[in-house]
Amino acid sequence: MNLQRLEVFEAIIRNNFNVSKAAHELRQSQPGLSKHLQLLEDDLGFPVFLRKGRRLSGLTEPGREVHRVAERMLRDRDSLQDIAQGLRHADRGSLTIATTHTQARYVLPQIVVEFRKRYPDVHLALHQGSPDQVIEEAVSGSADIAIATEGISESSDLVSLPCYDWNRSIIFPEGHPLASIELLTLEDVARYPLVTYAFAFTGRSQINAAFGARGLRPEVVLSAIDADIIKTYVKLGFGVGVVASMAFDSEKDEGLVARDASHLFPKSTTAIGIVRGTYLKGYVYSFIELFAPHLNAEVVDRALYAPRP
Repeated sequence: MNLQRLEVFEAIIRNNFNVSKAAHELRQSQPGLSKHLQLLEDDLGFPVFLRKGRRLSGLTEPGREVHRVAERMLRDRDSLQDIAQGLRHADRGSLTIATTHTQARYVLPQIVVEFRKRYPDVHLALHQGSPDQVIEEAVSGSADIAIATEGISESSDLVSLPCYDWNRSIIFPEGHPLASIELLTLEDVARYPLVTYAFAFTGRSQINAAFGARGLRPEVVLSAIDADIIKTYVKLGFGVGVVASMAFDSEKDEGLVARDASHLFPKSTTAIGIVRGTYLKGYVYSFIELFAPHLNAEVVDRALYAPRP
């Protein structure tokens, strides 16, 4: 199979089936791309794109299968090139991490500092987004690894490497009525308006489920993707906050009180997601082990190259 034709095929999909834009991306002529596409369909013996007149409008059923295999083949080709590059420049390159705000703001800074000490010639990029965006970046190849709490273990395209468990804290201003209660109940919390994470973020579904199991429906007056924003509005008196415990610092968050909520909500697990079978440079293994010391290279490889479940 001609890989250049598969590159053309994937470029057209990336550009929403616009051949002209795909040609611009690949720096080729539009007639040249159309010829590659025709040759690809001749090789396969079936059409890969749906057509409306002369325009492409989507993928055929077999075209979707070709897309899945083509992504893997091109990724494997890139991995072979990475191996050669890795042998020549073992301590140089780039590492792109797609992650959520909570990880980027509260967990990764110390790890990034240590990583930079070890690998000063590696360019590090952090892409922040929702769990769905984080997963999509890793699956598409825009990021090398994904770090998130929601969704990674459900993605069939990613190997999920559990890293650590965490839970939440209830926060409120000093002098709030809840300050006199050491061991809070969900009923205590539900008496007040709630300020917490947007639904797709940081275990929000588990928070809702915990209240729902007790027949409680607290009023969520404000939701945000950023724990710093949640703390700001709690301090302003909007309501009681629910944040990841790692996001509260008693010294920095002056004027707020936190109560442990691990007895109220089930624990959450942050995981690293990597596309199955991906070749990783040595410094990527180092980063993973810094983030989760139990994930050494042997453990990671065993997961990456295990048969697809």
